[in-house]
Amino acid sequence: MKKMSMKKCLCVIFSLLMVVSSLVVTSSAGSAYQTYTYDKDGMALYSPDAYTAIKAVNAVDMGLETPLANPGDMVTDLSQNIYIADTGNNRIVVLDRYYKLKFTISEFDNDQGVPDSLAAPQGVFVSEPNEKYDRLIWVCDTGSNRVVVFDENGEFIRIIEEPESQLFDDNSVYKPVAIAVDSYNRLYVVSSTTYQGIIVMTDAGEFTGFIGAQAVSLSAWDIIWRRFQTDAQREASETVVSTEFNNVAINREKNLVYATTSTIDDADVEASIRGNDKSGKYSPVKLLNANGTEIMRRNGFHIPAGEIDFSTRSTDDITGVSTIIDVAVGPENTWSLIDEKRNRIYTYDFDGNLLFAFGDNGTMLGNLGSIEAVAYQDTNLLILDKTNNNITVFQRTEYGDILLQTIAAESTQDYDLAIDLWTDVLKRNSNFDSAYVGIGQAMYRNKDYANSLTYFESAYDTTNWSNSYKEIRKEWMSTYFIVLLLIIVAVIVGVVLFFRTMGKINKKVAVSGKKRTFWQEVAYGFHVIFHPFDGFWDLKHEKRGSVRASVFFIVLAIATFYYQAIGQGYLMNPYGGYASIWGQVLGVLVPLFLFVLANWCLTTLFEGEGSFKDIFIACSYSLVPLPLLIIPATIYSNFCVTTETQIVSFIGTLAFIWLGILIFFGTMVTHDYSMGKNVITVLGTIVAMVFIMFIAVLFTTLVGKIVSLITNLVTEIQYRI
Repeated sequence: MKKMSMKKCLCVIFSLLMVVSSLVVTSSAGSAYQTYTYDKDGMALYSPDAYTAIKAVNAVDMGLETPLANPGDMVTDLSQNIYIADTGNNRIVVLDRYYKLKFTISEFDNDQGVPDSLAAPQGVFVSEPNEKYDRLIWVCDTGSNRVVVFDENGEFIRIIEEPESQLFDDNSVYKPVAIAVDSYNRLYVVSSTTYQGIIVMTDAGEFTGFIGAQAVSLSAWDIIWRRFQTDAQREASETVVSTEFNNVAINREKNLVYATTSTIDDADVEASIRGNDKSGKYSPVKLLNANGTEIMRRNGFHIPAGEIDFSTRSTDDITGVSTIIDVAVGPENTWSLIDEKRNRIYTYDFDGNLLFAFGDNGTMLGNLGSIEAVAYQDTNLLILDKTNNNITVFQRTEYGDILLQTIAAESTQDYDLAIDLWTDVLKRNSNFDSAYVGIGQAMYRNKDYANSLTYFESAYDTTNWSNSYKEIRKEWMSTYFIVLLLIIVAVIVGVVLFFRTMGKINKKVAVSGKKRTFWQEVAYGFHVIFHPFDGFWDLKHEKRGSVRASVFFIVLAIATFYYQAIGQGYLMNPYGGYASIWGQVLGVLVPLFLFVLANWCLTTLFEGEGSFKDIFIACSYSLVPLPLLIIPATIYSNFCVTTETQIVSFIGTLAFIWLGILIFFGTMVTHDYSMGKNVITVLGTIVAMVFIMFIAVLFTTLVGKIVSLITNLVTEIQYRI
């Protein structure tokens, strides 16, 4: 019986080991890269794969006798053929949809009938048939400083030489490295040594202008130095104002040009990302119309610029902003960037929302050696790897299909379907904040404002939340306008009557000569805040205040801050965080008593007339403006929209400014100081507060070490005994 039991145990253990080992193999086999997005705070959120690598196509698979050598570009046409600028072999490689060689373009007879050949071509583009032309292949013949045009069978058509214009610098060198052609046969050429922007030409090679000149920042020294330069020197230095692009792509549906650059200063790009600069002034990718106007939508949590978290998402000690070298337009007006530094692909929708990012270094299928170009081929995404000289084919997954279906539903304004599809996305990826925003926006467009708030809150999207709430508030105000008007009038009347009553109480107490009650001492605080000079004088010399009233105002200040912490509206506190009541107690008592103690210590040495009690009472009565302003501002924060949050913040700031003014004049009157002497004393008090905190921390640390020493000694003695 025992033997049978032992055999059963061994069988179970062996089975478990087999299962675990198979899981380990599966996990490692599927971990070539991690797909992710970013939340509003820039934290990476893992998501299902939108594309999965299915194969790597090398020279043998293509049917090439000579492998690719330092390939520079790759595009596809609507028939799913692939075109590769094989720079190192001075040729264009054309593959069919199955990645098999159709033909190469290398040598040809030019328009003079003279044998000619390509020299280090770095860019290639394929224009689709239109009223004027059949399908054409446009090649940036970089080594020969020209653009060469071929038909879809690789037969030579014509050469477009270097454009001529006085707008070019005298010393400029024309080196075309990327090209795109719109449906009107306008050519957009990127020259690697041209700083004025993208060169625009007609299909006949006539220069029409530059578009999209890039701005760069000047250092403080450059700005100062330019003030002393002559006009000629300043004109000569204008070449530093722009930086060159490195690639270009066309949105065929909208005839819009995507252009990328990697020469903007990293500090400018990082500042633009962290500041979520919607202008795109220092963005590594731009979207330009035919006039060269930058029209990219940057409505996502972060601007489209590749990597957002430069530290935790870095691999192999890679840091800093992304090095963007290519862009490709995908289905439903989506588009993808590639980061040469991290071998990573970032895909966005037309509004600039990050849909997914993936890719990494390595040797497994799906990893890359050195990413060079990206192109869409129907449901596949193709990545050109110039280190491995191959193409990695990524196939769109079910999750990726649903994402595109959702974007299509939104573009056709089928918002009910969009809500259903976004819900399907969330079932597969609950971390995808853009899905919550998408559902909320679909509900907003369906005028379901109340329910949209919940989804915007799930993504901490305060902007869209504000838009929905604005509509709710507008409807509520139109319905209850009379009630709202009566409430406003009642509040104004109540405030006026309150201060009038406080004024009457204070006047009556001033001439009564009787012993003052607690509430009369409290009421005097409302006289002090409007009449600080005579108020603080009477507070000290006429004993109009008391310690018990001071304690009341301190407790009221603590209660005010606690209410502010728990009672703020969503826009002022979207994450719902707040400090505990004990945190608020320390937040009020510690700075108050530090100031009182430091001021008393300092003024004792410099002929101050106020006692510790006098300073304490004066500072405590100075707290009165806090509840008067912060409580109404906190209440209002529950009904404001984004454009009004600055008003709430201003009211809170005004409360602290008022508090500071009262403390300043309170200490001046209490000690009978002049204005200048009081300024010096207050500054000295702040320094003394820092010194007291330093002594307190030092003393606490010392006591902790003494206690630790005694504890160790006792433990050692007990051990020895």
